[in-house]
Amino acid sequence: IPRTAIPDWIPEWRHFTICWKEKLGEEYFYFFDAAAPIITKESINFDIAYYKSRYDKGDNEYINCPMNEEQFNAFYDNLINAQVVKPKEFEEKFFEGCMPFEEMARRGKQTLLFGPMKPVGLNTPDGKRPYAVVQLRQDNVQASLYNIVGFQTHLTWPEQKRIIQMIPGLENAQFVRYGVMHRNSYICSPRHLLNTYQLKESMEVFMAGQITGVEGYVESAQSGMVAGINMARLLEGKNPLKFPQETVMGALVNYITNASEEDFQPMKANFGILPELETKVKKKQRKEAYANRAIATMEKFIDENGLG
Repeated sequence: IPRTAIPDWIPEWRHFTICWKEKLGEEYFYFFDAAAPIITKESINFDIAYYKSRYDKGDNEYINCPMNEEQFNAFYDNLINAQVVKPKEFEEKFFEGCMPFEEMARRGKQTLLFGPMKPVGLNTPDGKRPYAVVQLRQDNVQASLYNIVGFQTHLTWPEQKRIIQMIPGLENAQFVRYGVMHRNSYICSPRHLLNTYQLKESMEVFMAGQITGVEGYVESAQSGMVAGINMARLLEGKNPLKFPQETVMGALVNYITNASEEDFQPMKANFGILPELETKVKKKQRKEAYANRAIATMEKFIDENGLG
C-alpha cells in the first residue's frame, strides 16, 4: 500500500504504542493480560452448580459452584502450595493493580471468603448458604463459554486444571483458555474494531495480529489474511467481507468485536466460539461435525465472493 494511503497519524513502528494510546485513549490500549480461565458450559456439573445473581439482583447470569468448609479448606491448601510461573522482572509493575488469585489466598482464607469466593447472597436452591462460592460468568454471546470470576492467575497450566477441578461442579471442566498474566499489547477491539478488521475511527485503517486481541501464531496469521483481503477490496472500490461465523476465521473476529468492553481479554481459536450445531450430535462426533460444517460454509463463501 502506498504511503499516501496510510493516515498521517500512524507513526514509525518505534512510536507505535504511544500513538495508539493517544489515538484510542490510554484506558483502551492494554499492556498485559490478566485473564481468568475459560471453560465450556457443557462440562459443568449442574447437579451441583446453579444459576443465581447475588441477592437475586438482575438476571441469573452467573453460574455458582458451592463449597462446604471441608471442601474449601482442601481447595485452599492446594491453591497456596500450587506451582506458579514467576513473572518476568519487567512485567511485575503491570500486575500491581491485578493480584493473582493464589497471591490473594496467601494473605489468608478470609481474603477469599470476603472477596471472590464470598457466599453472601448466593444461597443454594434449597435455601442454604454455602461456606464459599466460586462464580462463573458468561463469556460469549452463545453462552457456551464461561470464565471463572476473579481467577486471574500465575499457576502453571497443569496446576490450574488440577486446582479448578477440585471445585464442586467443575470436576470435569474442559478448558478453552487457561488463565494468564503476561506482557501483551492490544486494543479494546469490542470498542474500536469492526468484524472486517477495520478501525471504527478510521475506516481506511485495518488492524491484524495480536494487537487485535487474537491469541496465537495461526490466529494472528488468519487475521492478517482477512484484513489483507478486505483492504484490497476497499482499494478496488468493493465492500469488505464479513467471514461467516460458522468458520473459525469468522467466529474469532466475531468474538473479539462483541466481547465485553469492561474486561476484554485475548482469545485463541477453539470450538467454543462457534455457533451451536443445528442438530444434536454425539459428543465424540461433535468436533468433526463442527469441522465439516466450517469447511462446507467456507467453500460456499469462497465461491460466492470470487476468492478461489
